[in-house]
Amino acid sequence: MRRPLERPQGPGARFLWDLLSFERLMTGQVIHLVYWAGLGVIAVMAFGVLGATVGVAIREGTILGVLLALAVLAVGLLGVGVAVLLWRSFCEFYVAVFRISEDLSVLRKDVEDERARQGRS
Repeated sequence: MRRPLERPQGPGARFLWDLLSFERLMTGQVIHLVYWAGLGVIAVMAFGVLGATVGVAIREGTILGVLLALAVLAVGLLGVGVAVLLWRSFCEFYVAVFRISEDLSVLRKDVEDERARQGRS
């Protein structure tokens, strides 16, 4: 197995090295921003559902229209709830995958350190 390149010293050089070498993954921090942005999009969808409900109720103007608007509201809010759960599980999946990757790199480093100690003994 090929040994990884040596990391440069210094805070700025270390950050640039991590960014360019993929040795340390940055996605763990970025996925939180993506999660909140996705929740913002889902919130816009929820306001769209409310707007559709009001539109149906105003357009019909009868008791049947109001009942239809309540059905549209219930189905729409149920869909928004499902979208929130799916989005959360999607983001948690990616966080878990990247944490597994970080754990494997720590294990690899521990094994290499152990081999180096045994080689010196």
